[in-house]
Amino acid sequence: MNSPDLETIAAFKAFGPNWKCRGHQFEVGKTYTHDGDVTACESGYHSCENPLDVLNYYDLTTSKFAEVEASGKISRHEGDSKFASASIKIKAELTLSAFIGAAVKWVIGNASKDSKAGDRVKAASGHYAQLAASGHSAQLAASGDSAQLAASGDSAQLAASGHSAKLAASGNSAQLAASGHYAKLAASGNSAQLAASGDSAQLAASGDSAVIASSAFQSQAKGANGTWIALAEFDGNYKCIGFAVGCIGKDGLLPDTYYCARNGKLEVVK
Repeated sequence: MNSPDLETIAAFKAFGPNWKCRGHQFEVGKTYTHDGDVTACESGYHSCENPLDVLNYYDLTTSKFAEVEASGKISRHEGDSKFASASIKIKAELTLSAFIGAAVKWVIGNASKDSKAGDRVKAASGHYAQLAASGHSAQLAASGDSAQLAASGDSAQLAASGHSAKLAASGNSAQLAASGHYAKLAASGNSAQLAASGDSAQLAASGDSAVIASSAFQSQAKGANGTWIALAEFDGNYKCIGFAVGCIGKDGLLPDTYYCARNGKLEVVK
């Protein structure tokens, strides 16, 4: 980590569902100032220049996201675009759709010169890959672990085979699929289709008419009213014993609530 400098940086920050970060309560529109040393990962207010990097610290499917302005002393983190600042203003909340759009804009704007923002097909095989597309009918694929894929145009197709992948799409009719363990999939557009086969997957859809399916062990899913969810259920020997299927908004299933498969039914995750 470098020595702190005086800067003003436009950045992004994630919070828990109640707008808390590391025990501190934040509020949109307010400015906060840290009294004391500013050291990345230790003290000060933390945010990231690359929106996708906040997903290294906060969950894609349950967090609050915001555009922030960091100023004063700055201490940068060597691993990604995370940094600590002496002061931070929580400028505006970002919906999942707006967050994905910001991520796409940032990745494309900072892409290497040999990368074309207009490409329909982007693929990466190394670990920690970041792929983003803003045009319609984009196709993004990654095979390495910890990949991050984001698309804002309609009819996007995102696929990841490595573990701990994060896939997010804000356009309509998106298709997201992940086969590695601990994948997180989120879609905010209408008519999205999400599928996961690796263990401990988390799938979330906020648009209308979404379809979520997971054959993964210990998977969880949530959606808006009208979302169909199918989750595999396993016995104590990790053998699949069937699927729990239901439509959010029917039979007592609530929107924006995580469900798992238990006793042949979709039950609220506890």
